[in-house]
Amino acid sequence: MAAEPPPPLEPGSWPTFTEEGFTEKFLRKTRENPLVPLGCLCTVGILAYGIICFKKGNTRRSQLMMRARVLAQGFTIVSVVGGLMATTVKSRK
Repeated sequence: MAAEPPPPLEPGSWPTFTEEGFTEKFLRKTRENPLVPLGCLCTVGILAYGIICFKKGNTRRSQLMMRARVLAQGFTIVSVVGGLMATTVKSRK
């Protein structure tokens, strides 16, 4: 039982890849996992508000915002890992 060699590839059957710019890639990735950009925006917003409170001298509110920032960062990390797991499961099917 000798194995036959694979058929030759024809140039027309080769896959073609389109050039994707930054905006197209960003929009595609956002559609695939919309929670990651949302988590990033929340983190930046909370951080900015915490810095503003710190500059105004409201240390209690500033500390609260820094704790909220850590929670927002955790949400973002969980979103990234969840998106990677979903992509992995989808690609196996």
